[in-house]
Amino acid sequence: MVLILPLLLITACREDADRNWTTPEASFKLHDTTLGATVLYPSMENNPYILTWDKVAGASSYSVVVSSTEDFAAKAVLGTSSTNTLTSSIGELNTAMLQAGISPYAPSKVYVRVENGNAVSNTISFTVTPYPVDKPVITKPTAGQSIVLDAANPLVTAATVMWTDYSYGTDVNYNVEIAPKGSSAFSAAGSTVNTKELAWSNFTLNDVALKAGLPVGVSSEVDVRVTATTTSTGGTITKVSDIVTFKVTPYQPAYINFYLVGGGTAVGWNAGGAQLLKNTNEISEIYTYLEQNGEFRFLGQQDWGPINYSLNASGINDSYKYFNTWSTNLEPSGNENMKFTGNSGMYKITINQNSRDITVTPSSVPTLPTNVYLVGSIQGWNAGAAIEMTQVGDGVYEHTIVIPDGAEFKFLGQQDWSGMEWGNIHTGGNSGFLGPNGDNNNIQFNGGGNTYVITANIKLGIYKVTPQ
Repeated sequence: MVLILPLLLITACREDADRNWTTPEASFKLHDTTLGATVLYPSMENNPYILTWDKVAGASSYSVVVSSTEDFAAKAVLGTSSTNTLTSSIGELNTAMLQAGISPYAPSKVYVRVENGNAVSNTISFTVTPYPVDKPVITKPTAGQSIVLDAANPLVTAATVMWTDYSYGTDVNYNVEIAPKGSSAFSAAGSTVNTKELAWSNFTLNDVALKAGLPVGVSSEVDVRVTATTTSTGGTITKVSDIVTFKVTPYQPAYINFYLVGGGTAVGWNAGGAQLLKNTNEISEIYTYLEQNGEFRFLGQQDWGPINYSLNASGINDSYKYFNTWSTNLEPSGNENMKFTGNSGMYKITINQNSRDITVTPSSVPTLPTNVYLVGSIQGWNAGAAIEMTQVGDGVYEHTIVIPDGAEFKFLGQQDWSGMEWGNIHTGGNSGFLGPNGDNNNIQFNGGGNTYVITANIKLGIYKVTPQ
């Protein structure tokens, strides 16, 4: 059926003073036709849209055209007819409006007229919001392009994905994905909002390529696609580009271990006991104790040589220079070390190996506890009856207990959930590294019903479960 809703048209009749003299005079009449909506949706696609006009003597063909401007400088053909009637659809009208340069989701004035050779009808117009039809088109990388990733420059741009798409009248979310050629297992490779390009650093593309299972040091074919997602009152519309296949050669990331040592740390100047930081790709981190005005540096092993890491600052031994940027509570000290200038307490040390940046930020539990208690499935998760652990050193607590399979537990600084808390850093698991309130989850351990010593070294930010 034809949509019949309130008239949204204005006629082409104008006062002579307002006439556009570059537009041909109407020589036959296009009858006003109501468009039954101001906002179009895909669900309307098959609804009919019918136009009628007065016959032109001797005419055998008419073209109905759509434009975003009254002078029809740029126009798209809605349809052709051999009679004085054109039966089209809302979907066809929507497509013609987009072809005429009207943006999806942008309320725009649309002009319609009929043409027969040099003869034109009057113009009818209405304001309407179209919906997107076409999909993004990837222009870079090009098919067959080869990209060799550079391990020595992880933050340098390796490639930029570019695509063409509409100029939307609303926000559009673009998601870029890659997969081994021919695979349907696409992995996320970045996203943008409205921007039609995405830069990949060597590290980013390498990381995605390795996660996709591509072999190191081998040029492999990869499919890339871009998905555009828009949301309006009519729902969510998703358009996926065609795939472009290019080649990429990944590298094996050479992430290094950092061992913390120094008089301003909990281990002191004991290279053999230097504390290993937790590594997750390019990020090395630990929650640990630092002393105000205390000195420290990092080793590449639990020994004084051959590798040492310190600030890339004037006066530091050249072979020790590593960190290009650092937080304001750090400064060079002597020719080997860095000095922590904040208050004594618990801090999180974070190292980004790609940017060679080091930051020291306060822990959510900045002080050491007086007591530490064990709580978890091994005692019914009853914080009020949490098991008091035995202090065996400065910030170090132990408890011997039988642990079944599937056990989960945490440490508390009191016999309730209101204060200090430590668990496995970030997520549930058994990494051996502690995270405080807001950055932990349960420690998970399969004990098989055997007896273990659970040790929590709050000061160093680590824990261990040792068979008895």
